[in-house]
Order: sequence, then C-alpha cells, then structure tokens
Amino acid sequence: MPPVPPLRRRPVRLMADTVAPRSSSRVLAALRGVVLPLLALLTAFVVGAFIIVLTDFELLGMWGSDPLAAIGASWSAVASTYGALLGGSIGDPGQLLGALFSLDWEGVRRALGPLSETIISATPLIFTGLSVALAFRVGLFNIGAEGQLYLGSLFAVIAGFAFVGLPWFIHLPIAIAAGFLGGALWGFIPGLLKARTGAHEVIVTIMLNFVAYNLINWALKTDLVQREGRSDPISKIVEPSAVIPPLLSGLRAHWGIVLALLAALAVWWLLFRSTKGFEFRAVGFNPRAARYAGMSISWSTVLSMVTAGGLAGLAGAAVILGGSGTLSPGFSPGYGFDGIVVALVGATKPAGVVAAAFLFGALRAGATPMQAATGTPIDIVVVIQALVIMFMAAPALVRAIYRIRAEQRVGAEGFAKGWGS
Repeated sequence: MPPVPPLRRRPVRLMADTVAPRSSSRVLAALRGVVLPLLALLTAFVVGAFIIVLTDFELLGMWGSDPLAAIGASWSAVASTYGALLGGSIGDPGQLLGALFSLDWEGVRRALGPLSETIISATPLIFTGLSVALAFRVGLFNIGAEGQLYLGSLFAVIAGFAFVGLPWFIHLPIAIAAGFLGGALWGFIPGLLKARTGAHEVIVTIMLNFVAYNLINWALKTDLVQREGRSDPISKIVEPSAVIPPLLSGLRAHWGIVLALLAALAVWWLLFRSTKGFEFRAVGFNPRAARYAGMSISWSTVLSMVTAGGLAGLAGAAVILGGSGTLSPGFSPGYGFDGIVVALVGATKPAGVVAAAFLFGALRAGATPMQAATGTPIDIVVVIQALVIMFMAAPALVRAIYRIRAEQRVGAEGFAKGWGS
C-alpha cells in the first residue's frame, strides 16, 4: 500500500488580509479618478498658454528676430495672464493674511472680493449641475435646466413680494421652496411625457426652454408681476425678509452657497445611500433589468425629472433672492446650459459637480480682471473652458499624452449607455 501523502495545511486568511486589498484598491481607484481630471486641466492650461502666445503679434515678431528674448517674453506674458486670472478669482492670499493680522476688516473684505465673485458664479452652477447629473444617472439628458431655472425664479420672486409682514425665517424658506416648486413643475412635464408617451426628453426640454422664456416675458407684463409705474418688463422688488443674506457684510457672496452645498450632500445621499437612489441608478444602468426586478421605470423617470427641475429652480431662486431682488428678461447668462458642462466635467457625481462649478465660476469671475490687468482678450477664458471640456471628454487622449495605462474593466462595467435609453 503506497504511503499517504501528508495533508497540506491551508494558510488561514484573516479578515484584515481581505479588507486591506479592497481598501487599497478603493484608494487607487479614487486616485485614478482625481489624476485624470487634473491632467486634463493642466493640459488645457498648457494649450491655452500656446494660444496666448500665438495670438500676440508682438511676441510672434520677437520669435522671428530674437528667439531667446521671445522665450522670456512669452513666459512673462503667460505667467502674468494666468496670475491675473487667479488673482481675479481667489484674490491675493498675502493681502488677506496681512489684513487679518492687522485686524483691518475693511482690508479683509477687499481681499475676499474676488473669492466672493467666484462663489456668486459657482452657486447657480452647482444647482444646475446637480440637476443635469441627477437626471443623467437615471438615463435622462436634461437640456431644460435653463427653462426650469427661469420658472423657479418667477415663482421665487412672486413669493418674495406677495407675502408682506412675515419674519425672515418664515418668508425666506417660503420663497426658496417656491423656486423649487416652479422648477419641479417645469421638470414634471418632460418627465410625464417621457414616461407616458416615450417622448424624447432632449427635444421636449429644449422646446420648453423657449416656452419658459416667453412665459417670463408675458408674466413680466402682467399687473401681478410688473413693477408699478414701469412700462418695461421688470418685476416688483422682493421684500427684505425674502432676501438671502450675504456671508459677510459688504460682499456679494450670500448664504445660497451653503444651500447649494447642502443640496449636493442631499443628492449624494439620495443617489448612493437611499433605496430610491438605488432604483434611479438601476433604471439608468439597465431599464429592462430594473423592470424585471419590480422597479417602476415610469415613476423613476417622473420623480427624477421633478427633482432635477426643482434643483434648477433653486438656482433661479438663488440668483434672484441673493442678487438684485427683481426679475427681468435675460437675467441668466446661461447657467442652465453651463450646468450641462459642469455635470459632465464632474462625471455626474455631486462632489465632482461642486468642484467643476467652482472651477468654471473661478474662470468666469477672473476673466474681466484678467483683461483689465493684462489686456488679454476675455475670449481666452472661453477657449480654456472649451479645452477643459474637450480633454475631460477624451480621457483616452489624456492617457496617450502622459502614457498612462488604461484601467482594465470586465463584465457589465465595460458597456456604455446612450442618452435617454
């Protein structure tokens, strides 16, 4: 009888051995998610630097006559342009610290002025970016954030001047809730049409934008909304009790940014920590499987568009209640459409949306001071924004430039999903 081979003892795998690789893989995945956007941003600014040099005919002439001097002059031009852009968006940290140490509160306000303008620009972009991102997670492409923003502003301004004599802690929440209601109502229409008839949300929301523009123009000519003694389309002024107070006296930045950050936190919890958010993401990833699992596709579609519309409506309320306190045509420079870009650059994640909103808010706020300080055309900021979008939308190009190996994906994660499918 042959001898029985000895039994091999299997090594005992402790729980820490299984948890550590998972935690390290999560850290690596998070780093990958940060590195590519940062490299895309860096590439956009590098290409923008070449554009700054190529559009300066004096520098081009120096390259032909004295290349060595042209190198220094080009570097100086790019550094001064980007320095002015940065200073116009966040200010001078040295000036701020000096004012704080000397207890010069007027100097502190002046030093925080550029950052205040960035916050003003970023606040509505966070709301509209969250609106587009939430709908996108359900497989819907919400192009109507601009129209929903307009309806939210109309409802907010009416609630702002219609209630008189209320304390601010009652009146202000009513006006903000009215803004959410107006946007939600405008988001309900394409959501219902999509759920009931299959009408494509892209077409419906685009058309509703034009309806919203003309509805605002009509409302501003009615006795209910139009300011007394005025013939031009402008609304009555909201009561002081419905005005969003500033973060710091003398600055334009207001507490709407806190509301926007809370909205981002709420959207994150809804999408990634709640049962309804799981249904949203399941419907967006695979509607057939979600229906087979007993989830209502129609209900998820309507509810997501209502919530997305309400978020865009909050953007309109923040602009009106935290700004001039009155409504007029064309008050939005395109926050709703910029929200589409913010959502896509932020990878439709709430944290990414907040970061992208501050990025584009900083570019918008620093453009005018940059032009005033250096004479660089303000259009260079638009070019940089376009380059950021291009490189963010083409991660394979960024990987090829910096020779980064693409992450291997297997299974269902490797499939892409179309808009509104």
